[in-house]
Amino acid sequence: MVENGHAYNSVWQLRGDLWCRLDEAADRLNRPDTVGERRERYLEICRGLITELATLEPYWAFPGPSRFARLQRRFGSGDHRHFGKMVADINNALTTESYRHRDADAMADKDAGMFPTDPREIEHRPVNAQGQLYFEVLVVESMTEAAERALREEVRSWRRPDDQCAYELVVVGSGEEAMIAARLNANLQAVVIRRRFSHASARDLTGLDDFVDRELSESLAQHLSPEERAQILAGALSGLRPELDLYLMTEIEVEDMAGRLGAHFRRVFHAREGVLELHLSLLHGVAERYRTPFFSALKEYSHRPTGVFHALPISQGKSIVGSHWIQDMVSFYGLNVFMAETSATCGGLDSLLEPTGPLRDAQELAGKIYGSRHTYFVTNGTSTANKIVTQSLVAPGDIVLLDRNCHQSHHYGMLLAGAQVTYLEAYPLPDFSMYGAVPMQEIKGKLLALRRAGKLDRVKLISLTNCTFDGIVYDPIRVMEECLAIKPDLVFLWDEAWFAFARFHPVYRNRTAMHSAAELRRRFADPGYRASYEDHLSAHSEVTDEELLRTRLRPDPALARVRVYATQSTHKTLTSLRQGSMIHVFDQDFDQKVAEAFHEAYMAHTSTSPNYQILASLDLGRRQVALEGVELVQRQIENAMRLRDAIDNHPLLARYVRCLRTSDLIPVAHRPSRIDQPLRSGLRNMQTAWSQDEFVLDPSRITLSIGRTGYDGDTFKREQLMDRYGVQINKTSRNTVLFMTNIGTTRSSVAFLVEVMVNIVRELDENVEEMGIDERARFEQTVRRLTERAPAMPDFSGFHPAFRDTSGTEQTPEGDVRTAFYLAYDDANCEYLSADKILERIASGRDVVSATFVTPYPPGFPVLVPGQVFSANILEFITTLDTPEIHGYRPDFGYRVYTEKAIENLLATRGAPDPSVVSG
Repeated sequence: MVENGHAYNSVWQLRGDLWCRLDEAADRLNRPDTVGERRERYLEICRGLITELATLEPYWAFPGPSRFARLQRRFGSGDHRHFGKMVADINNALTTESYRHRDADAMADKDAGMFPTDPREIEHRPVNAQGQLYFEVLVVESMTEAAERALREEVRSWRRPDDQCAYELVVVGSGEEAMIAARLNANLQAVVIRRRFSHASARDLTGLDDFVDRELSESLAQHLSPEERAQILAGALSGLRPELDLYLMTEIEVEDMAGRLGAHFRRVFHAREGVLELHLSLLHGVAERYRTPFFSALKEYSHRPTGVFHALPISQGKSIVGSHWIQDMVSFYGLNVFMAETSATCGGLDSLLEPTGPLRDAQELAGKIYGSRHTYFVTNGTSTANKIVTQSLVAPGDIVLLDRNCHQSHHYGMLLAGAQVTYLEAYPLPDFSMYGAVPMQEIKGKLLALRRAGKLDRVKLISLTNCTFDGIVYDPIRVMEECLAIKPDLVFLWDEAWFAFARFHPVYRNRTAMHSAAELRRRFADPGYRASYEDHLSAHSEVTDEELLRTRLRPDPALARVRVYATQSTHKTLTSLRQGSMIHVFDQDFDQKVAEAFHEAYMAHTSTSPNYQILASLDLGRRQVALEGVELVQRQIENAMRLRDAIDNHPLLARYVRCLRTSDLIPVAHRPSRIDQPLRSGLRNMQTAWSQDEFVLDPSRITLSIGRTGYDGDTFKREQLMDRYGVQINKTSRNTVLFMTNIGTTRSSVAFLVEVMVNIVRELDENVEEMGIDERARFEQTVRRLTERAPAMPDFSGFHPAFRDTSGTEQTPEGDVRTAFYLAYDDANCEYLSADKILERIASGRDVVSATFVTPYPPGFPVLVPGQVFSANILEFITTLDTPEIHGYRPDFGYRVYTEKAIENLLATRGAPDPSVVSG
């Protein structure tokens, strides 16, 4: 039985640890001084570890069933010397991954070291002895050991030295085990489903219970037709890992079956005729994902001799290699980066603005792996991506619902587009001076108010951040379903700047924009959904808006349009050079309603001289996640959970800091599952919470409460982490710091961070112990200020009536950010006031209106936008934050506000609003 097999959703890490422990135990067992009770103890340790590994090993191709059986026989026969040598060789091959670089039947290189080679040598290192890439293929069929050996030998016989890839087989006999293998083995790139397989495993799977799909087993058991069973299993595998290539091998009616099978299978083969063709298809399928059209074109271009009689003297390094003074530029960057610098858009390259060649192909491949209908590369960050999408969808006067705590690029995008903005309020977390996410009731309340005012037809877009900087994740399917029930053609912009990686984890994926859009499209086309909508409609035909707020709404599938956009900072969470981002589109009406406007917006915000290295890195980053995204993301989460455990379980650290849990950051009202730590308590609990709760917490983000250290977040970041230890973080609050793991995080970097935290806290603990009475009192007062006296979190105070639209039948909160912003371009309309002066005016009943964005760091979101009315609560919040960095505030002058005369003039030119409408 595998102990803690469910922990963190990462079994290969456990598997690696088991092999390391077995290697150590076998080494101890074979030492001359290991006798008597000590020898018996190590024999028992080895026996237990072998038993645990026997549960896991069937789902990996290396060391493989024959070698593992041989290892078991040697241990059982008492041949401990050869047993120890086998274990050492296998562990070395797994640790160094040398098994990927040679035939699986050949043992790992005995001279391979434990540590990686010099990074500078990576580009020159052969992938394996024959220069081939390695992957594994899952075969689902009940077969004898002899048949399995024969199949492996036949597959190996088709290998050729010039093949780009080499693969080994993992054979399982049941649909149940096929799903386990797909969950555990990140080396799998393809699955071959053959005709004869059982629904349930003959093995004891108790230790892997979290990875067993009981519903699938029951469904397979209820269907007797091999065709139906293959379809069911293929659908489950595609849902779990959509990147896998699926193939079907059958003996009967292959021609007819090929026409009836759905889109899950790439090919269908006849079992007696198709082994070679299957082999070639397996290689071709992986080669298709490995293909990088633009990177390959750029690399090929860099090897051509060219004459440049245009821009870019640096092209092919020609302005550098002959220089007397900047030779160090070549030494530092290497020559290739300059050989690939060009302004050419032909000769095998392409134009980002009008792609027709390798860039078009690269974007299409990205769209396929990310699940979009269209994908566009962006070379100047998601800030620009947000503006492109906003400008293509929003016209002056359109109403947009916008999360007030979103990235500043959204605010600027709104004013550029001339939107009327209705800000949405996220739930506050005053204990940590941060906000969570926008509740569904808040969104529906704003939409219903606009409907009552007769303005729903002007509502064009809702923009939300998923996930938030602090790791709060929405349920996009629920949000979009309920919004479409009120406004069937509403467009959704999901800012996934920090969530690009989520596509490559089976649980995370369900809360991504593109997956949710595809799922909604599928549901709306399902006749069963139409029937359930009719039942829902009859049950809620006569309800008030107040009741609608408390009801889970369903849209009319005949009217609802799936119109979803996502912007992602690939460079933030996946592999790309800085500023590499993508726009993903899943919009049923894109070609008819948006394509031209999108093209113009893309042209307006995209450089005519894009950085080709960024574009090539986006192409390569797509290749990486297409082939190893599952492994990288699961390792990222594993490392995050290890960091959480290391901090929370360390007795000294626990006295001063703690990792915030789901229950700290998401109120129970938004968590019907009531699970406080979903992933830590098992994969099934994570799946339950992520399928039921309105909001969930991304476990790869660790918000650390540090108030008991006496440091505020910004000081702790700068003085302790950055200045002393070189630990880089970004997000802080009054009493927290945020650690984020990514696909580049290693166990060594986690260990380093834990070591740093222990050093900081140990030094702090010693200082506290030695404090005098007065100093101790001041320290404790600081701790109380950071942990008990939380400043109130201010709501959006509202736009001044001069910037409000009062045309509706009742008051609605949207404001004209564009007019407010550009009014400040005339200095005569503005003045500077100190906080005290502003409070005096507020106390006298006069409005003070902000002329600019005011954004304190931390927390990093605007507490004031142009046209917004100051409130005493906002000023108190800014003062209590006590942060030295406030964008939009000048300590020597104060806050930039509109003069009362400017507001009066604006009211006069726009027409005095009806006091009965704008009051309150």
